[in-house]
Amino acid sequence: MEDIILFISNYNEELLVILYLGFLFLFVLGLVSQYKSRKAREKYQELVRGMDGINIEELLIDIQSHINNTDKKIKSLDEKINSIDGKLSFAIRKVGFIRYNAFSDMGSELSFSIALLDDFKNGFVLSSIYGRENTVSYGKSIENGTSNIPLSAEEVIAIDRAMKGEYKPEASS
Repeated sequence: MEDIILFISNYNEELLVILYLGFLFLFVLGLVSQYKSRKAREKYQELVRGMDGINIEELLIDIQSHINNTDKKIKSLDEKINSIDGKLSFAIRKVGFIRYNAFSDMGSELSFSIALLDDFKNGFVLSSIYGRENTVSYGKSIENGTSNIPLSAEEVIAIDRAMKGEYKPEASS
């Protein structure tokens, strides 16, 4: 015990500085802790804003339930979109059009061919030949981009434009 009293009396100034520094460190640590606690309390209050009598556990369970319901709805919508995409691939989505003069003595390019195809290059080409005395319209089926019926040059151009996705209503040369 005498050794401790002798040590304290010899180093009392140094011990006082160490105690002061320790107190200062603990004071700063307390301020930082209080700041972090206040920030956490503010975030909690923002999280449960407008909800009286609810604790964080109930809130998180409710949020998880909403997330699960939203995931189910998104999955359902994805399935519907995939179904619609599959059906749309069979719809007419590619159009090719060309106007031309069927006869050399006619003007105004009143004859035309229009190709209407789906994503699988199936559909039909519709042609209308304008003449002074009469107009004739006819259609030819298209499967995989070709027809089992001979095609005119203008019909081939219309089909080619449809397959390339080029819709050009201007006349051919």
